[in-house]
Amino acid sequence: MEYKTQMEAARKGILTEQIKKVAEKEGMDPQKLLVLVAEGRVAIPANKNHPGLEPEGVGEGLRTKINVNLGISRDCRDFEFEIEKARKAIEMGAEAIMDLSSYGKTREFRRKLVGMSKAMIGTVPMYDVIGHLDKDLGQISVQELLDVVRVHAEDGVDFMTIHAGINRKTAERLKNNGRLTNIVSRGGSLIYAWMELTGNENPFYEYFDDLLEVCREYDVTISLGDACRPGSIHDATDACQIEELITLGELTKRAWAKDVQVMIEGPGHMAINEIQANMVLQKRLCHNAPFYVLGPLVTDIAPGYDHITSAIGGAIAAASGADFLCYVTPAEHLRLPDLEDMKEGIVAVKIAAHAADIAKGIKGAREQDYQMSLARKNLDWEGMFKLAIDEEKPRKYRKSSIPEIEDSCTMCGKMCAVRTMNKIMCGERPTFE
Repeated sequence: MEYKTQMEAARKGILTEQIKKVAEKEGMDPQKLLVLVAEGRVAIPANKNHPGLEPEGVGEGLRTKINVNLGISRDCRDFEFEIEKARKAIEMGAEAIMDLSSYGKTREFRRKLVGMSKAMIGTVPMYDVIGHLDKDLGQISVQELLDVVRVHAEDGVDFMTIHAGINRKTAERLKNNGRLTNIVSRGGSLIYAWMELTGNENPFYEYFDDLLEVCREYDVTISLGDACRPGSIHDATDACQIEELITLGELTKRAWAKDVQVMIEGPGHMAINEIQANMVLQKRLCHNAPFYVLGPLVTDIAPGYDHITSAIGGAIAAASGADFLCYVTPAEHLRLPDLEDMKEGIVAVKIAAHAADIAKGIKGAREQDYQMSLARKNLDWEGMFKLAIDEEKPRKYRKSSIPEIEDSCTMCGKMCAVRTMNKIMCGERPTFE
């Protein structure tokens, strides 16, 4: 039986190799996963032109996945450095990489990235439009915008962020209500500017069915971008954000009608007390489609530490229903991240994702924590290092301050509570001299 997309296959009762592999990774009954994919509650982004992909599922009942952003820009054009970052991200367990390249030989870079990556690859075609076409934004035609989407699909991209929800009605809402930080989405701002310059409707909204035909042809998952995501906690949960979300829900149903898989993108910057309600609202308005969030950053006053503000919000968001977390690095709002920034961002988002999986009761999530606690009880330092999210940093700390006795650390020494209890529980007399 023939099929074009993972969703179409699932609706026909076909267990694809991708569904089987994801079910095995997640410890889920393949038939249960098939139902979730058929209903759109799980997406398996898997472009038919990405042969080296190790498929992952995003959505209900699955482990929270993480994404790493990278790419070349006018100020940072080093292909090999960005490819090195991609290799490191994959080594550290990132399930997805988004190529946000916006300048130069973007197609050459994108093809190289798809060719070397077992992780799913995402892009934002709107970022590529100006560099790829080498034209002024206002001079770019609708057909040229759609053609760039097809190019990305042909190159093997597994999911694309398309800012289809910011139509002229939402744009008018933004003008009438005002915002402290306006539109902070790069793709969203470009679409808004294009509409203002040309006087036309958002082409990704007006010609959404044409986009769906491209996505269906290559089995590209459409990640509906939130152009009106809040760029400050002041703007969170405002009329613009909610109106766009309603539109994204309508577009989700249209995509599913064509067997195209969907993810919904979310905030952004948001106070802690608003996060859970936003997750519930998104799931309701967008029919339980997988939710992909940037952060949310829970305060605006920590430049240089936004991997922490993001991890706090990400953990709460994922525990409340978000399925996919985009990492944020210490360099957010300041510069393109280097390797060390990227590593700090990945560790922070992995902590958030794992903490959320424990809260959600994801199968097997607590097992690593149990093993870590066992290693700590046994004062098994090597075991602790191997179980850590980041093995390198704890080894470095341990090596930098050697204790007098091996079964302790330099904070407590012979007064280590674990050491004392181990000895007492075994009938030995602890010594503190």
